[in-house]
Formats: sequence, C-alpha cells, structure tokens
Amino acid sequence: MTAHPETTKKNVYDFIGIGLGPFNLGLAALTEPIDELSGLFIESKPDFEWHSGMFLDGAHLQTPFMSDLVTLADPTSPYSFLNYLKESGRLYSFYIRENFYPLRVEYNAYCKWAAAKLSSIRFSTTVTEVRYDEAAEVYLVHTDKGETHRARRLVLGTGTPPYVPEACQGLGGDGVVHNSRYVQHKQQLQKKKSITLVGSGQSAAEIYYDLLSEIDVHGYRLNWVTRSPRFFPLEYTKLTLEMTSPDYIDYFHQLPEQTRYSLEERQKGLFKGIDGELIDAIFDLLYQKGLDGPVPTRLLTNSALRTASHENGTYTLGLHQEEQDKEFELETEGVILATGYKYTTPAFLEPVKDRIRWDGRGRYDVARNYSIDTTGRGIFVQNASVHTHSITSPDLGMGAYRNSYIIGELLGTEYYPVEKTIAFQEFAA
Repeated sequence: MTAHPETTKKNVYDFIGIGLGPFNLGLAALTEPIDELSGLFIESKPDFEWHSGMFLDGAHLQTPFMSDLVTLADPTSPYSFLNYLKESGRLYSFYIRENFYPLRVEYNAYCKWAAAKLSSIRFSTTVTEVRYDEAAEVYLVHTDKGETHRARRLVLGTGTPPYVPEACQGLGGDGVVHNSRYVQHKQQLQKKKSITLVGSGQSAAEIYYDLLSEIDVHGYRLNWVTRSPRFFPLEYTKLTLEMTSPDYIDYFHQLPEQTRYSLEERQKGLFKGIDGELIDAIFDLLYQKGLDGPVPTRLLTNSALRTASHENGTYTLGLHQEEQDKEFELETEGVILATGYKYTTPAFLEPVKDRIRWDGRGRYDVARNYSIDTTGRGIFVQNASVHTHSITSPDLGMGAYRNSYIIGELLGTEYYPVEKTIAFQEFAA
C-alpha cells in the first residue's frame, strides 16, 4: 500500500484511518500489501498502547490467538501473532504452554511489533478537524501539526474512551481512578485504609483478585460493588459463539431499531461477563483467606451507584439496592471505577455531521457495510456499532472480518474472501 502523499495521485489518499486501536491497526496490516490502495493512519499517542493500565500478572485475552490482527482474513500474512512469536523466538514456548489465550501484555507487545513494521502509520499526531471539499469530493483532515491530508474515504477507529458515571464526575481528592489506569495508581491506592471497586466485568474481577491477593500485606478493607444481580460469567459456549458470525450480523442488522436496542441491553453478558475460571479462583482465594477469620471485604450485588461525595480524604458513595428498593451509603478512601467504556462522537467530525446518518437515538446509523455517511461508501467505523451489528462490534475475533469487508468497499472488489455463512443454527424465520 502506498503511504506517502507524494506517491498518490494528486496527493489524495484512497482512505485515512483516524485512531489506531487493534481494529485500525489490523486494517493497516491488511492493506499494506495492496498496491491499489493508498492510505494513512493517524494516531495521537506516541506509540501503540492498548489498555496498559490493566497489565496485571496473568491477565489474558478472552479470545484465542487466531483473533489477532490478520489471521482470520489472511492466515499467510507476515503480521500474524504466530509470526510475531516466531520472530521473537517464543513460538515453541507458546506451543508448549498449550493455552490459546495470549497474555494481555503479550498482545500489546505483538501490536507494537506489527505497528513498527507498517509504513502507513503516523504517531504523535492529533486530528483536530475534518471537513469535506464538495468540488474535489475529498475529505480534508486537519491535524495539530498544521497539516491537511486529503482522502476519498475515512475509517474511524478512535475507540471507546473510559466511562465515568455522572455521580463521580468532578470528584476531588486523589483516590478516584478509572480501571484503565489501575496499574499506574495501584501503589497509591494500596496506602488507603479502604478501597471500593465499582463494576463487575472482567476488568473488575481481575482487579478484585489482584487486591484481594495482597489484602493481608497492606491491611485495607476491600469492597466490590455492582448493580448487576450477580457476578455473572462470560457465556462462552460454542453455539453462543456462533452469534459472533456474519450470519448473526445479517440477522441482527435487519431487525427494527427498538428491537436492536433492547437486545443490546440483554446481550451484555455475552461479551462483558467474567471468565468462569477467574470467578472460581476468586471464591477459592476468599475461602483460603477466610480460614484465619473473617476477611475484611464485602461483595455487594444489586447495588447501583447513585451519588458520590468527597470530604477530608473520604468518599461517601450513595447506593441503591435495586431489588429491595433501599438507599444506603458506603464510605471509602479509594474508589476504582471499573465502569467500562462508552463511545462518544469525536469533536473533529462536527463540520461534517450533516454528511453522517443518525438513528432515532442520536447514534450512528451504521449500514451493513460499516459506513455511516449519506453516500454509504465514504466514512466507515470500527467498534461503534453494537446497536447495529450486535456483540460482533467489540469482538477482536471479528476485526479481521470487518476489515475484509471494508477493504472490499474501498477497492470495489473483494480482496480477502469474506465468509457469508458459517453458523449451523438459523437465526431468522
């Protein structure tokens, strides 16, 4: 793939990718060998970084190594995870490990390795504004470097920023941190007399286990609060996994908007649950530590965070027990918000918002081909379509499929064969 303006016709790229998470990085890797495409990827960070605040010992992906940047689109790609292991001299060690799930820190290192090999990526550059030149039929991408890049199409990969509940926005003190920065703040938090963890997904469970493991060393009280009725496991049975398929996307996408939104809420357990082995490990650790007496920890379910205040180093959390319909308070010196991530429309799109399709709730009306613009072929999105493409949107294993689809749209012809149907079950009548 051509990467530089001077090598493109009239200095216009075929596409520009904005943001560089795993999905746009996968697009960069898959388009690298395609001479017919010229592209550029712009990322504000100085290097690739993916959830570095959650690099806990032993933490691993919840998808197998085949869900890397390229393999499910092109198993022969030089940017595969297995090739990374081979070049790193660790392929046999990974084989002997007999575990399909890469460590999270290992996956991040793999992505850094791939990014360093690609010619189309520009780090430490922030997109400030996107406009559209009607006469030339190109998007003008302005950056903080004073540059303007021109492209016929855009692929948005800005990701989902950390979500902070409204009750916790603007809280003072030094004791509140989102889980995305946990590792960086762990030592500071462990100096507190009490720590409260809010949320019940995989990240919350990993942090709880980590803090519970060292509770005797530091002597803090540890609370784990969730509004969910239980600490539910990730559903990972094989027929359920067929819902991460082209078949299910076809089915889900054609459902009425209200039905899709209803399913979005009900299907959270299919991609936001806790690894079952980790749930068991937490129980076993609680049991072990309880042999010498009560463990200074509380696990509170059905408890929604409603209010939060800070005074003299102590946070008071106002909670609501959902099933009992009762209000109660919890005081703590440290708060970890494992409250997930929520997509927000980038401010740089404001000048072209009239070229974007919006649904009844003000979110992107994402077409089946992952486009969101009124032409249906000008702006594509990565991981911003749970409400239109179901649980496949954030799934790493579907990244190569989506990129294959987008590449086909960019070229006007299929370059990487896209599977049309793989499921044994039928989703539609």
